[in-house]
Amino acid sequence: MGSALSEGGIAPPLAVFKIVVAGGFGAGKTTLVSAISEIRPLCTEELLTSVSTGYDDLAGVEEKQATTVAMDFGRITFGSHLLLYLFGTPGQDRFWFMWDELSYGALGAVVLADTRRLADCFPSVDYFEKRQVPFVVAINCFDGAPAHDPQDVRIALDLDPGVPAISCDARQPASVKRVLIALVEHVLASGLASGSPPRTDRSARLAGERHAIPAGAGLPGTSG
Repeated sequence: MGSALSEGGIAPPLAVFKIVVAGGFGAGKTTLVSAISEIRPLCTEELLTSVSTGYDDLAGVEEKQATTVAMDFGRITFGSHLLLYLFGTPGQDRFWFMWDELSYGALGAVVLADTRRLADCFPSVDYFEKRQVPFVVAINCFDGAPAHDPQDVRIALDLDPGVPAISCDARQPASVKRVLIALVEHVLASGLASGSPPRTDRSARLAGERHAIPAGAGLPGTSG
């Protein structure tokens, strides 16, 4: 995407913004940042060992062998005037103390959802809603996972009507790029801050209720 020179032959200044990539444990945050970054991504992954037994729930992600313990960092440039820095958050609740630092000054956020463990992204949705940070929900299509219509996921997550929910493959740069474009468009449409009052905390409801995606909903032809 090119940019026209301004009057006087000077190109417009480069706009630099921070995007946060959040979601539950094993939702694909490191994969997403690594897939789209134009530089070698900074990843702080450590191997899972028996020490994490009882802390890291591997149900549904039994093949996972490593986990982010600090952050992921990548960069992508759109044309010659927009630069996005991507910061992936750690998924486990024992690392949530880092979220405020990683999210400070963020333009917006991508919340990755894994339909096999949908409730894991409730804390991320709550976090950005309470801080009035614009976000989109990216439904990561894992191989072998049930495919669901984004509208059904929206209902299950009780999202505000204006919050985009789109399917993606965190391994594919083109798919990730569509997610980032959707986020930027959402930020522009929301005026950088929605001003909406905080919503009810989903995490607090988990003790008595787990939202479920309606049975029979799906995205024909969708794969991880």
